[in-house]
Parts: sequence; C-alpha cells; structure tokens
Amino acid sequence: MQKDAKIYVAGHNGLVGQAIVRRLKSEGYSQIIVRDRAQLDLLDQAKVKDFFLEEKPEYVIDAAARVGGIKANITWPTEFLYENLQIQNNIIWSAFQTDVKKLIFLGSSCIYPQNSPQPMKEEYFLDGKPEPTNEGYTIAKIAGMKLCEKIKLEYHRDFISCVPTNVYGPGASFDSESSHVIPSLIKKFHEAKLANLPEVIIWGSGKNRREFLYVDDLAEAVIWLMNNYDGQDFINVGVGQDISIEELAILIKDIVGYEGKLVFDDSKPGGMAVKLLDVSKLTKLGWQAKTDLRNGLKKTYKSFLSGNLRQ
Repeated sequence: MQKDAKIYVAGHNGLVGQAIVRRLKSEGYSQIIVRDRAQLDLLDQAKVKDFFLEEKPEYVIDAAARVGGIKANITWPTEFLYENLQIQNNIIWSAFQTDVKKLIFLGSSCIYPQNSPQPMKEEYFLDGKPEPTNEGYTIAKIAGMKLCEKIKLEYHRDFISCVPTNVYGPGASFDSESSHVIPSLIKKFHEAKLANLPEVIIWGSGKNRREFLYVDDLAEAVIWLMNNYDGQDFINVGVGQDISIEELAILIKDIVGYEGKLVFDDSKPGGMAVKLLDVSKLTKLGWQAKTDLRNGLKKTYKSFLSGNLRQ
C-alpha cells in the first residue's frame, strides 16, 4: 500500500480497528478513512454502497463485526449470525463493485471445528462441526472468508482473509455481558479487590486452553499481510502458544493484586477444550508476534485503570 493511498478501516472503534488505525498512522499512512456508526450504518446495504462510491477507497481492512464473549454468543446467536453476515457482505461486495485494489477480511479462530486436531492448521478448516456456543458468529465468519475466496478465484481480485486467535489489549470492551475472557477477568478481579470480596467465580473448569494475541501485534500483522501476501488461502495469525484459563486467571489475579480465592464453576460452559493456532505458515512468510502475555496483560490493565475502555 502506498503511504498516500486511501485506506478504509471498517470497525475503527473496535478493539482491533483502533489498533489498526494506530499502526497505520505510526507507519506514515496519511489517508485513513473511518466512519462511526452514526455516520454509516454498516447494516444498510445502500448506504454502504453510496459510501464506497463517494469515498473510493483503494484498500479496505474489514475489522467490523458484532463481537462478544461466550455468554454473549450463547445469549444472542441470531443477532451474531444476522448482523455479521449483513455487515461483511455489504463491505466486501461494495468493495468488489467499486474496484477496490485489495481487501483483507478478519476471520476468527472459532471457524475451526469443535474437535479439530491441535494446533489448528489452515487445512483443518471445514473438517467438522463448529463449537456450539458460538455457532452463529462462526458461520458468519466462514461465509465472509468464503466470499473473499470465491471473488479471488472467479474474478482474480486481491481479496484475502486472515484468522486471528483470541485478541486482547487496550480498547477492549469491559462490559460484563459481552466482554471476552481477559477483560472480563480484569474487571472481576479489580472490582473484587476494591470490595474485598473473598472469592471470584469463573465460568468453566479452568482447564480449557486458549491462545492470546496482543492487539497491536495483530494490527502489525494485518498491515504486513496487506503489503506482503496475495495468496488464495487464508492465513492464521497468532503466537503459537497457549495457556489454561486457570493459569491465565492466576496471572491476571497477580497483575491486578487481588488476594481472594478463585472458584471455577464447571456447570457453566467453557467452550472448546483446546484452541491453538498453527502459525508456521505465517512465520515462514516472515512475520511473528512480539508481545509476551504478561507484558500485554499489564498494558491492558493499565488501560482499564486509565478509563480507556468501552462500556
């Protein structure tokens, strides 16, 4: 991408979108196009098409989505399926119709089957059924990736996808009903510390294992892929290491300074037993993550304390 190219970042107010805009600015890109929800309703096909015709972006980074943790996905599966299908279809198809040079669609590691071998290689995609707790979101993400793949195959347009692992960092939502595991635990432990609560209850057994990628590393990877990758297949983006939820909780508990007891409620769902990406393909291409988990968690907690969070 040229430094003066017009680049539209969809979803710029979200965790990932914020980081991508920060990274683009730090690398000297001067024409970054953004629109908040009040300015452009991504669920409205006609308005999205008009936006593309008016602004004529040359490049598109699609980080727009309705997202949430396991509780939100279980509670609102219909909304996660419908809204994400609408948002991504409107963006991808408008980009296609208006001759955007290159687009990258951000998928999710939930696209892999519930019982996928670990670590999950790109070729395991669609080899089984998705994890039931986030099926709506998963199906939408699969559809977006497939739409980009078919556009590339049929029309030879540079529409690519990447599959990030679980992402965390400054800009995350700490809302109790919709947040992912790291911001949820940070908020729980912080509030428990202030209230001198004797224990904190955590969903699941704590034995489930997850991989976590610092959001600024993902932003760097996305821009790197836009400049260096034009393959047909999607690319996993992660760190290649996982941690149990129990180990993660102990680590966050220590960073926050909470001294109470951890209680794991295994009557609540914990999702897939293990979810770790194989990132060897991206590593061989020349990119790898830089931020270790403890440092990333410290930065995330600092952002929480500073009030840099969305409710």
